[in-house]
Amino acid sequence: MNKDKGKTGENLKQSCAGRMNLTNAQNRVLVVKVPMYVAQKWDSAPSDINAGKLTVTKPHGQKPIFELSLPPEVVELKPEGKIPTEYTLEVSNVNDQTYGVFSTEATEQLPSGSEKVSMEGSSIKRLDCKPKINNSYVAFKRETVQKASGSSDVDHVHNIECRNRKKAEGKKARDDKNFVMGLLFNAFDKHQYYHTKDLVKITKQPIAYLKEILKEICNYNMKNPHKKMWELKKGYCHYKSDEKEKDEQSNSDCESE
Repeated sequence: MNKDKGKTGENLKQSCAGRMNLTNAQNRVLVVKVPMYVAQKWDSAPSDINAGKLTVTKPHGQKPIFELSLPPEVVELKPEGKIPTEYTLEVSNVNDQTYGVFSTEATEQLPSGSEKVSMEGSSIKRLDCKPKINNSYVAFKRETVQKASGSSDVDHVHNIECRNRKKAEGKKARDDKNFVMGLLFNAFDKHQYYHTKDLVKITKQPIAYLKEILKEICNYNMKNPHKKMWELKKGYCHYKSDEKEKDEQSNSDCESE
């Protein structure tokens, strides 16, 4: 079986030799997967721009740490809107998959519209680019969720039909996560602390599902004066610091009791 596969691979290589440049096929390369919003920025970047800075740190006795930072000139490119600037790259093996890297080049020796294809190598590692959880990312995530929660795409027909069906059956519907997060952000813009029962009334979500989302963006207080109440994690909130906010919060606490 292995012998036959070897012949098949060799035949394929010979059949492609006339149409594809395989000079660099034995090279080993890294495949990097980046978030869509990073790819969109890079797609609109001019060829002479600094796309980013890759830093590799090698702690003694540990695996290398890969980090990527984007310069302001990339972050400010179209599409409009700032994105996170700091990322980590998690390394994983690709033993069960095969990735090839190819390049194309127009040439006069081929028919009009044809391109010369070259294989530049095959992958040995995969790097997943993930944003660091810092103030820049939190602000970006908050804005993204609020935009999504206000769009018709989030509360689409399927969600409406699902809610209506479950309402008729006497059950609470699980809405899109971004839609629920948007409702929560809007609520916490008004008051800093909420009991679980109040957030259930506001979002109309099953309590188990709601708590999953709350644990992601909120802290649950276990000490007085706001015991058993939720508040947004640092970075997600932007409360007023004047006496008016204190008065509003005092009213909220009384209502929740």
